[in-house]
Amino acid sequence: MIFKRTILKQDLAIKLYPQSSNINAAMQLLRKEIKLSPELNSKLDMLTRNRRAHYYTHKELQVILDHFCISKQEFELL
Repeated sequence: MIFKRTILKQDLAIKLYPQSSNINAAMQLLRKEIKLSPELNSKLDMLTRNRRAHYYTHKELQVILDHFCISKQEFELL
């Protein structure tokens, strides 16, 4: 399965945290998870070219999915 080149951060947050009441709450949970995990944070820092971008690249997405133990197929079903 091939990922799109990018995914919006808000779309990823909504898929990972469907129980959140809105997009802002989901984004806060995603940011908090990244901040509290030093391993995930360092891996993303090595891959990220633009921290202020509104999207994740497919490589960044793969690192995040590995952290959450979600396969590509499972992600497509979310």
